[in-house]
Amino acid sequence: SNGEALTSRTQRTAVQPLQVWFRWMVQQHLLLANPAADLELPRQEKRLPRTILTVEQVEDVLNQCDLTTAQGIRDRALLELLWSTGIRRGEVAVLDIHSADFGRQILTIVQGKWKQDRVIPVGERALWWLERYMLDVRPQILVNPDCKALFVAMDGLAGLTVAGITRAVVQYLRACGIDKGSCHLFRHAMATQMLENGADLRWIQAMLGHRSVESTQIYTHVSIRALQAVHASTHPAEQRAAAEPDGTDAPAASPQG
Repeated sequence: SNGEALTSRTQRTAVQPLQVWFRWMVQQHLLLANPAADLELPRQEKRLPRTILTVEQVEDVLNQCDLTTAQGIRDRALLELLWSTGIRRGEVAVLDIHSADFGRQILTIVQGKWKQDRVIPVGERALWWLERYMLDVRPQILVNPDCKALFVAMDGLAGLTVAGITRAVVQYLRACGIDKGSCHLFRHAMATQMLENGADLRWIQAMLGHRSVESTQIYTHVSIRALQAVHASTHPAEQRAAAEPDGTDAPAASPQG
């Protein structure tokens, strides 16, 4: 409408339903051939996450929970689980009271994104908060005995919805001055921090539930600390600077750059 070219995301949003529609028409024998068979979708943009929380920032967010209240303990367990596992909020919403195995320190996600089940590890710290919530708080909140959801809404009638999970998380982020993002920030933080600490990309792919390692490779671009360390230890100019820290003998840049 403003004369600018449509973004690739908008183009895909417009074209993809046509592909699905005509494919269905052929399957139902309403058309002899698929006129959209040769349509090519524009390549999807791969954008870096705008905000990557540091360990200190994550800890600040976690410490915003009021542990003198049932909601504060519930939310602390939720935040700890998000950071420990990197699971999506939609996957949190379908967790039930049997999803966490405290003895084996694992979490089973049933029918996550792409309708895939997966089993992932959970850290001891997150499990400690989760157990405290399940033993001390969840029974106190619960009103509906038929509710099997792991995280229960404060009215005790049903499990937290995706929207409810978002609202619970956002309040603590905003209290720390983080103006954009919600649950996915913990997913990005977990993946980036594990990569910087030496985790193999394939293991992070398994944790995040990515079907292709290409989706996980975005974190190699945001894991700048490891790249800075390699640059500092291998680039010849940096090695010379380390040998001559005062820079008095450092050669000037040539006019040609």
